[in-house]
Amino acid sequence: MNLFELQRKLLEAARSSPPSEQVPYAFEKRIMATVTALPKTDEWAWWSRALWRSAAACAGVAILLGAWSFLPGSSPASSGPDLEEAVLASLNEAEVTW
Repeated sequence: MNLFELQRKLLEAARSSPPSEQVPYAFEKRIMATVTALPKTDEWAWWSRALWRSAAACAGVAILLGAWSFLPGSSPASSGPDLEEAVLASLNEAEVTW
């Protein structure tokens, strides 16, 4: 909420009704001093805090998956020459004519 707009609305509301004897002297000034003394919320702080937390979570997941990949038995069995033959089969059989 815009603080200046809030102050303007409060002052308009106070000026539209006459003060009674029950209201202490300079009451509105004390209230406005309290309102302006409140700390302002920083929206960027919320975003940066959330992004740092998510970055930490992603780094933790990356470290866990990296450690899991180095465990014995986690790597697939290599097929050796069979894989090489399957990939290069089309090059060995086909002749390229330009």
